Amino acid sequence: MNWTDNGIVLSVRRHGESSAIVQLLTKSHGRHAGLVRGGTGRKLRGVLQPGNEVVGSWKARLSEHLGTYTIELLRSRGAALLTDPERLAGLSAACAVAELVLPEREPHPGTYEGMLALLDGIVGGDAWPQMYVRWEAGLLAELGFGLDLDSCAVTGSLHGLAFVSPRSGRAVSEEGAGTYRDRLLKLPAFLVANGHGIGDPVPGHPGQMYRAISDGLALTGYFLEQHVLLDRDRALPPARTRLVERFTRRTTTSSAI
Repeated sequence: MNWTDNGIVLSVRRHGESSAIVQLLTKSHGRHAGLVRGGTGRKLRGVLQPGNEVVGSWKARLSEHLGTYTIELLRSRGAALLTDPERLAGLSAACAVAELVLPEREPHPGTYEGMLALLDGIVGGDAWPQMYVRWEAGLLAELGFGLDLDSCAVTGSLHGLAFVSPRSGRAVSEEGAGTYRDRLLKLPAFLVANGHGIGDPVPGHPGQMYRAISDGLALTGYFLEQHVLLDRDRALPPARTRLVERFTRRTTTSSAI
């Protein structure tokens, strides 16, 4: 069996003296592993970096076998972020989360395209943290655990949406939260599609922006752990934890200024 597909490098693990087991998120074959001979050598070391866009040709005698990859580089991203540790942390977190939560060999072309857009945003956009949170929310929807953020679960209102119920994943307004607000997850306004949320980051106030990002990461992280990873007895990857810590420090530092 063999096929050729575009893919994003998610991880590379040394195998033997010079080979590597590479996980790709492919457009048509989902998250798919394969052995790359010489994958740790000088020729392929720069190609097999998380976040790089490649063409992978996979070959195996039977479909259930690990198989081997032949890899060609389409676009390098990681090298452009070596001087920007925050963006590099975002790229590393996205690759680690995709590898952990996506089922093996199950096509998710929408997730693949969404990740390409996210990685492009991380490399060259200022709003990449918001894109990252939206991408994780999209992952939840792709896996059957989408959040319902269109209206308040209590009042039906489209306005003042500020929280999310940890039980139902539905939005709750300031009015609807009542005495239960301390039990709800905070909803950053940039996740509210109809624009009627509250607490939009204020230009010139980075502390509010970082707080909104931290709230968004806490929201999507909660549902990833409770609905996607709980049955697998797994936690979110360390790369994502480090990204959260970066924004938490930014929030604290900005508030102190």
